[in-house]
Amino acid sequence: MEHILETNKLRKEYPEFVLDDIDWKVPKGYVMGLIGPNGAGKTTTIKLIMNLIKADGGYVKVFGFDNIQDEKQIKNKIGYVGEEQYFYEHQSAKWTGEFVSHFYDKWDKARYQSLLEQFEIPLKKRIRKFSKGMKVKLSLAIALSHNPELIMLDEPTSGLDPIIRRDVIDFLKTFTEENDKTVILSSHITDDISRISDYITYMINGRIVMNESKDELLSDWKKIHFTPESLDKSIIDKLERVESQMFGSSGLTKNYLAIRDALAPGVASGDIKVESVGLDDILIALVKGD
Repeated sequence: MEHILETNKLRKEYPEFVLDDIDWKVPKGYVMGLIGPNGAGKTTTIKLIMNLIKADGGYVKVFGFDNIQDEKQIKNKIGYVGEEQYFYEHQSAKWTGEFVSHFYDKWDKARYQSLLEQFEIPLKKRIRKFSKGMKVKLSLAIALSHNPELIMLDEPTSGLDPIIRRDVIDFLKTFTEENDKTVILSSHITDDISRISDYITYMINGRIVMNESKDELLSDWKKIHFTPESLDKSIIDKLERVESQMFGSSGLTKNYLAIRDALAPGVASGDIKVESVGLDDILIALVKGD
């Protein structure tokens, strides 16, 4: 499988936080969801990839090129949207597009105007009068108007109301499917990640703790509801976050396929129930287990 991004032993040290030896590969043509609690190191990782901060160790390759030595060439192929949007607030979307166009070799004015229309962004209104949602959409229009091969989104929907958030994520899902783009979406909002991602990377305390395809991840992780006598103790001991309730107990397994046959008799009798879980359940289990 061809990878559009690769990091090797990437490291960044701060007085109270260390991003530790990040080895990460992002396959070309897929959407990678980067999940972790606040302070996990997601933004630091993205800033290192973008060469916005300097690494203390390791290297980053994007499109096979070094992200420092070939920075200009790489950034011509990347569309980036961060959590905060910075504009010349007294200017308009029309002026901003003309200004930004000078920084890209393949700026597409027609695409930019089309995206502004699709996002219902006025051309001449001063940006300081835009809502946060409009500013995020303007950032997306800018990020996508030079035909980038890699789109990097760092908490772009944070602070948006649910309706605008859904609009942004649904647009990104359709856009990436129709244009075969590679996307890295960093967020602590697991619903956004689940709706769009093909692969999931979990980051906790400056380390990558899991990196799998979303479908395999959700197939492996299940919540098991059981009565004590219905499940072998050796299986119970391997469950995560076991909780006792009035009518039995429950716990998470990360190896459902390995124990499915052992659960079958209890499932057939109704003493065991298997329930699907979401990405947030897995995140909580990883954080508590960490």
